[in-house]
Amino acid sequence: MRKQIRKYELSGREPLTHAGFIDGAFVAGNGGAFDVLDPSDESHVAQVIGLSPDQVESAIAAARRAFDSGAWSGLTMQERGAAMMRFADSMAARADRLKELAVREAGCPVSSTVMGAQVASPLRMAREIVDLFLRLPEVEDNPLPLHERVNAHFAVQSVTRWSPIGVVTAISAYNVPFYTALWKVVPALMAGNTVILRPNPLTPLSSLVFAEAAEEAGLPKGVFNLVIEQGVDGAQALTSDPRVDMVSFTGSSTVGVEVAKQAATTLKRLVLELGGKSAQIYLPDSVDRAAMAAMSVCTSHAGQGCVLGTRVFVPQESKAEVLEAMAKLLSGVKIGPARDPASQLGPVISAGQRARCEHFVAAAVAGGGRVVCGGKRPEGLEKGYFFEPTVLDLPDNTNPAAQEEIFGPVVSVIGYRDLDHAVEMANDSRFGLSGWIHGKDKVKALEVGRKIRSGTVNVNGALMSSHASSGGIKMSGLGRERGVEGLREFQIMTTLNIGG
Repeated sequence: MRKQIRKYELSGREPLTHAGFIDGAFVAGNGGAFDVLDPSDESHVAQVIGLSPDQVESAIAAARRAFDSGAWSGLTMQERGAAMMRFADSMAARADRLKELAVREAGCPVSSTVMGAQVASPLRMAREIVDLFLRLPEVEDNPLPLHERVNAHFAVQSVTRWSPIGVVTAISAYNVPFYTALWKVVPALMAGNTVILRPNPLTPLSSLVFAEAAEEAGLPKGVFNLVIEQGVDGAQALTSDPRVDMVSFTGSSTVGVEVAKQAATTLKRLVLELGGKSAQIYLPDSVDRAAMAAMSVCTSHAGQGCVLGTRVFVPQESKAEVLEAMAKLLSGVKIGPARDPASQLGPVISAGQRARCEHFVAAAVAGGGRVVCGGKRPEGLEKGYFFEPTVLDLPDNTNPAAQEEIFGPVVSVIGYRDLDHAVEMANDSRFGLSGWIHGKDKVKALEVGRKIRSGTVNVNGALMSSHASSGGIKMSGLGRERGVEGLREFQIMTTLNIGG
């Protein structure tokens, strides 16, 4: 019989009774206390007493013991798959809870299309990950030519064997916290690894769902562990401890660099999904579509998405009409609390993130740019971390607003002379996470898309699928998530040669 689903009452006044899940048990934190705030009105969602460094050390030790015991890694893929389907069912039973938390701790508008990425998509993908793994071969023949397989001295068979990597640290982001955590936790577990999840302190509450699911699904002790903390001491231990074999991190490029440095001393496997400054190129035959770029970016969780196309390139001669159309579209956007179904644009995550938006608007103007619309805090919303949907008219791609990730409802529009010029500017970035090409001439659009240097390029369409991987180049990261390539990241590839 399944255990009863826990109900957590988050009054905002009483601390959570636990802030971790270690070695199969929920634990109360012994570390620093911090508040989880609702970015829509700055009210308290919960008070959390985080885990101490000693408790983080206990989580690492538990994960190491659990992996080395073989209680999980020694199971067949089918046996793990059965347990992970129970795990997925337990998470799905908490869909309403996850939606509530996406609104309250992450500030995602309840009516936003991004709500699908917050809850429905990851819940669906949890089961798809299991199915994908069950279809993957654990042993594959290496394509040796016949003269290497058989010679005068012996015959040899060469195969590739896929096996678990060990202890995995999973560090998730604040914008879509459940989604970014799930694409670390579920494939890592399904591969046979043990996991320590460390959520972002701004949005830690949805991570409790993983712990509840691990308990209900009957995962062996220490296979899944959860660490919620106030600062970064635990995260640094999780990325540097020699007992950890792999780190999967989603977050800013700045922090990603530090994670890579910490992991370097023990040469851990790294998957880093970092920042982006994605370009959208509108071919001359599709200028009429460009105005919607500002609407889609700004109303997608207040622009808090690393793959969003925040640099919009249009023909120079059409730039004025595009800017005018963008301003007209955004003038009617309803800004308000995430819980209000009428809100199209909710808050950014924190006061610091709102200040970052203000900083880059000012930097854009100082660099020769112009604020077409927005650029400040909206009137009438004294509480909450709101920022107006903003369109910047930039003279060129060297402007600070074109070069740095802002992570807010801010779109930069830049004119190009010809398509070669557009491609040159699109690739003139230290990031390379995603790219967008729009053109009614599909052949020409594809031709342009093939010239973009980015981990993902979307030509007249995009998708978010378990079956297609994504990942960044340059300062946008290392490795892949999703797809077969993303699953294999959590495994060791061994070449096994057998002679006779």
